[in-house]
Amino acid sequence: MYMGKTTVLIDEELMRDALLATHLKTKKDVIEKGLRELLRMKNRELLRRDLGTFDIDISLDELKKKRAEK
Repeated sequence: MYMGKTTVLIDEELMRDALLATHLKTKKDVIEKGLRELLRMKNRELLRRDLGTFDIDISLDELKKKRAEK
C-alpha cells in the first residue's frame, strides 16, 4: 500500500483533546483512528439506507423474551 506524506493544518486544541480522549500516543494515530471511524460510520449509514426500514409486529416484552432465549 502506498503511504503518502501529507501536510495539514490541524487545530492544536482539537488535537490535544483528541489525544487525551483516545489515549493514543501520536498525532498520526489520532488522524488514522479518526479516518477509520469516519469510514465505519459512513459504511453503517449506507448499510442502513440499503436495508431500509420495516415494521415488526412484536411487543417489547416478546422481544425481551426472545433475546433471553439466546
